[in-house]
Amino acid sequence: MQRRDDDPADTGTDRADRTPTGLEIARLTAPGGEFALRETVVGGVPLRVYERGPHTLAELVADTAAFGDAVCTVHERERTTYAENLRLVHGLAAAFLDEYGLAPGDRLGIAMRNHPEWVPVFSAAQLAGIVVVPLNAWWTPPELVWAIGDAGIRLVVADAERAEALLGRVDVPVVRVRGTDPSAAREWGELAASLDLSAGPPPVTVRPEDPATIVYTSGTTGRPKGAVHSHLNHVTNALNTLLTARATAAAAGSPPPAGQPGSLVTYPLFHIAGLNGLYGQLLVGGKIATMYRWDRDEARRLVREERLTGCAGVPSTIAELAALVIEHPDELGSLTRIGMGGAPIPGELVRRIAANLGPRAANGYGLTETTSAICANAGADYAAHPDSVGRLAPGAELRVVDPESSDDVAADSVGELWFRGPTVVAGYWNNPAATASAFADGWFRSGDLGYERDGWVYVVDRLKDVVLRGGENVYSVQVEAALYEIPWVEEVAVYGMPHARLGEEVAAAVRTVPGALRDEEALRAQVAARVGAFAAPTHVVWWDGPLPRTATGKILKRDLREPGP
Repeated sequence: MQRRDDDPADTGTDRADRTPTGLEIARLTAPGGEFALRETVVGGVPLRVYERGPHTLAELVADTAAFGDAVCTVHERERTTYAENLRLVHGLAAAFLDEYGLAPGDRLGIAMRNHPEWVPVFSAAQLAGIVVVPLNAWWTPPELVWAIGDAGIRLVVADAERAEALLGRVDVPVVRVRGTDPSAAREWGELAASLDLSAGPPPVTVRPEDPATIVYTSGTTGRPKGAVHSHLNHVTNALNTLLTARATAAAAGSPPPAGQPGSLVTYPLFHIAGLNGLYGQLLVGGKIATMYRWDRDEARRLVREERLTGCAGVPSTIAELAALVIEHPDELGSLTRIGMGGAPIPGELVRRIAANLGPRAANGYGLTETTSAICANAGADYAAHPDSVGRLAPGAELRVVDPESSDDVAADSVGELWFRGPTVVAGYWNNPAATASAFADGWFRSGDLGYERDGWVYVVDRLKDVVLRGGENVYSVQVEAALYEIPWVEEVAVYGMPHARLGEEVAAAVRTVPGALRDEEALRAQVAARVGAFAAPTHVVWWDGPLPRTATGKILKRDLREPGP
């Protein structure tokens, strides 16, 4: 089964197009609309891209001059304006090119937690045509060193902890942010004081097809792979997000928000969703509010004092924040968009937000290789379809294929989801074998299983996480969704355990709310009623603490197969 996005020229008969949001998307993307599409070819792949700008991240950063004295970054009690940020960006870009001798196409690593310095460093590199390599702040020193070598990074900007881990292990310059102890690293404060803040934009031409970032996958199996994102990939992603917000608000009859928008970015900025939150706010002149690590009290203060309008994060984080908004609706009422992603979203969480706060929830589904969300579900649509990851983004195409034969499956059937479009990367850095395995003719093999129905995309499991039990496919995401409906289940993950006769048995790792009675039979009965008796977990492992996760919120199921927490 193959289909394109909700272009009215292709899919005007789809029922999904007749929803209020679908009609708004069709109107906005039609010829002459604010988000009109045009045909082009990039790298031999036919694509439909937005006519409007920005067309590169460099253009997006340059356009922030229009926001002047509006607040750009907020971190603890620190605030910078867009004018201050842009002067710093121009000075940094000049330093990268002239003092450090970097050239367009060279790689710059950022190894930091969510400090506000991310914004000017990332922005300056984009203006200068330098490729940013976000380095996972949770990596061990050997992993950081490996990635620096693999990407050929020529300069690293790191926070104190990462700088200490790198000194003496790499032979590239390191600029240390927020450090206090003397070291061989150059201090950020000294670099900032040396900049020419009247430098103006660098004399560099950046094209949409030029590389902008290399973002390494989470590496839950094997070595991480560096997805090479172009400027076109990123600006298309930013415009997709803006279009979804505009269409959802128009469909709901909501007036444009008064005052400055702003978002609490809880995703790590080294993750593709974190970068989306960063430049998504630069696009609209919004506040970028960050925290060193998740802190619900600090999050509450930031939303209240800065009147933030949106947030984004993994489900476990957003569940805490949503509970705060439900408990303090007047205090936190400015938060009208609650975005989730990075891991499967429990339908129960979507329904809880809708029941208590109205249609504020939004979900972006995608992968590093699709530059964050290639499907989106928001507002009233999400409340009505909480189990769907949403519609395809404009310009995107979907194939649902048999993972064995690569033939398209019948309509409504489960298969591997393949995507093509202007947010799909061309391949991996320095890894032709992995590129050939995952990409063909512009199509990306996602490794996710799912189906499409009436314009809505559903994900049922990762291909590698399907439990093959006695000839039956057990989709762990469906079993997890059923278990999340039990009020005393706090966290759950379903995986397969070897079995001599059946091949695999269904196992579940479960963390309950404090004080709850642990009832295995209730778990099995819930799954039997919602999915089927064949999918009920044979093994249940009770966890007292949080399940093991990556830095971006994905549960490490390989760790669950080890004995005990």
